[in-house]
Amino acid sequence: MENTYKDLCLQTCEIARNSGKIMAEERKNFDASKIESKGMHDLVSYVDKESEKRIIAELQKLLPESGFIAEEGTNDTRGERFNWVIDPLDGTTNFIQGVPVYCVSIGLLDGDELVVGVVYEVGRDECFYAWKNGGAYLNGEKITVSDRSDIHDALLATGFPYSDFSRIEEYIEFLKWAMKNARGVRRLGSAAADLAYVACGRFDAFWEYDLKPWDVAAGSLLVKEAGGMVSDYSGGDNYLFGREIVASNGLFMATLLDRLNA
Repeated sequence: MENTYKDLCLQTCEIARNSGKIMAEERKNFDASKIESKGMHDLVSYVDKESEKRIIAELQKLLPESGFIAEEGTNDTRGERFNWVIDPLDGTTNFIQGVPVYCVSIGLLDGDELVVGVVYEVGRDECFYAWKNGGAYLNGEKITVSDRSDIHDALLATGFPYSDFSRIEEYIEFLKWAMKNARGVRRLGSAAADLAYVACGRFDAFWEYDLKPWDVAAGSLLVKEAGGMVSDYSGGDNYLFGREIVASNGLFMATLLDRLNA
């Protein structure tokens, strides 16, 4: 089956790239009047919806028996075995504001297991991809997580709470600790990009809560296939649907988890 995963992955890369290129063209003449709100600080544009429809149509050709878990809900069919987990535009606020960090993120579940992950970062024309037991790649070159083992040398990434503020005090306490103990903390505005950057060693770790499956599916597989570790805050594996994630190069994962649970 691994060869099939590889084939599916490489074909998914083309779908993600094509969608991203169309998205970049749309941005040049973006119509801000068509922005909608799904909830507090949670925006969606016609670009998100049209991109999702286009991606799903292509993935249906690729794997006709598959189902979909997609952010904009343009298709909620579930497959008996395979299900694609799609964020057609991760970083919508960046896209709307003209900040050039936004991604197409596509993961594939075989049963409960992630087996394909593709993140296409549009602004830099960077396609990150991985398949089960195949390693992780960026534009054809194999990538690995960083080898930094001291938290004081680490560059961390996070995403700020934007709608669920029930855990904000705990979040701020950990952020304070991270700012005091790490080399720096960054916030890109796209969890898919954050995870891809952990996978290639630009970031050494990433944490965030209140994320959805489509935010983290592809990126989490990238990190694992690049040699890193991914978990929920308790150190378990409920990061896809558990709405919290920690990803790192693995060398100071225990330290991160201890502080998150302090």
